[in-house]
Amino acid sequence: MSTFTIRTLRPDDGAPLLAFEQANRAWFERHIDGRPDAFYSIDGIHAHVAQFLDQHAQGCMHPCVIVDEHGELIGRANLKDIDGQAQTAEVGYRIGERQAGKGLATAALQYLIALAQDEWRLASLCAYAIDGNGASIRVLERCGFVQGMAVPDIALVAGMAVDGHRFALVLRAAEVDSAL
Repeated sequence: MSTFTIRTLRPDDGAPLLAFEQANRAWFERHIDGRPDAFYSIDGIHAHVAQFLDQHAQGCMHPCVIVDEHGELIGRANLKDIDGQAQTAEVGYRIGERQAGKGLATAALQYLIALAQDEWRLASLCAYAIDGNGASIRVLERCGFVQGMAVPDIALVAGMAVDGHRFALVLRAAEVDSAL
């Protein structure tokens, strides 16, 4: 695997992010639900980046990008729906087609787990994977996530609802109020 860096999304990531998403659109849409056409424009991507950075500032998301040794954006990884009170968040990742199968998704998920524990002090994480996305399911299981109950209709592929599965990872027991 080549050298890479995972870092928090920045305002100047718009153009590289758009290039990444456009280059991998067909690849992603074979495995996860598609994005609206408006997303794939400079205005759409700038709005997306601004929204994610706003959610980060509010403490409900931690958006990350993965860049290679040449500075090319090759993936994304996010903690989303962070709930500080419940000490939970959802993880998600998107790895470019040329990088698939090289361990990058596993490294990105391990990074998110460490971020959730060390920076956000979360007790558990969840993730969703649609049926047929075996690579993502293997990454989740490799990183300790355990499949829970089926979650119907979590994604749309070609306009048809498909079944998916919820995975969870317990990071630590939730802190109990010592006064109880």
